Amino acid sequence: MDLLFHIGRYFQLIRETFTRPERFGLYWKRTLEEVDLLGVKSLGIVALLSVFMGAVITIQTKTNIDSPLIPLYVVGFTARQSTILEFSPTIISLILAGKVGSTIAAQIGSMRVREQIDALDIMGVNSAGYLILPKVIACVVINPFLVVISMFLSIFGGYLAGTLSGLVSGEVYLQGIQTDFTPYHVTYALIKTVVFAFIITTVSAYQGYYTQGGTREVGISSTRAVVYSDVVILIMNYLLTQLLLI
Repeated sequence: MDLLFHIGRYFQLIRETFTRPERFGLYWKRTLEEVDLLGVKSLGIVALLSVFMGAVITIQTKTNIDSPLIPLYVVGFTARQSTILEFSPTIISLILAGKVGSTIAAQIGSMRVREQIDALDIMGVNSAGYLILPKVIACVVINPFLVVISMFLSIFGGYLAGTLSGLVSGEVYLQGIQTDFTPYHVTYALIKTVVFAFIITTVSAYQGYYTQGGTREVGISSTRAVVYSDVVILIMNYLLTQLLLI
């Protein structure tokens, strides 16, 4: 029953969040601020993870090719497929759930325990829309750009690792990247990214919005935001794969 209660309250919060905003100009300004805070400032960790993950995929693929019958361009092919289909949209979203989700939950949870949200409600402001909607829009808009950058850097990291270590030549790696490329796979990855961005912001905001107590409870809400966001992302990853790829 606890689960059903939280699911119902979550969707009720979503409905309140998407109620028509009072002042579009103010929401637009807040959305731009959130794009910088939640998106642009996450670029560093995304880039670092992508480059090294691409390098690791390339090295592991090459070292596990034992048969001389398997062409070397499979290394580039595997790096591309792993990056586009799973690593960039899913793993990066899980990482962002830790960084962005905890930030959202802590920010909104702190406002709740300091009674700032109650003050907004008393003034007639739709607190859910004012606090959550700009974050949702910001992540849904900026996360696909982060994932596209991640795809490029991961494949490029694999190229550097393969060529600098002498495991595979640049020409062969590039041949693998181009072999049997399906543009729909990029579309599939971006669809997943948008869904995951919505999950990260709304689940984390839910945990922060209904925080009760003090600073200790804010920390607990931040932890729950990361854990629950990751769980829902993994479940939705499976469902979206079933719907969009099979």
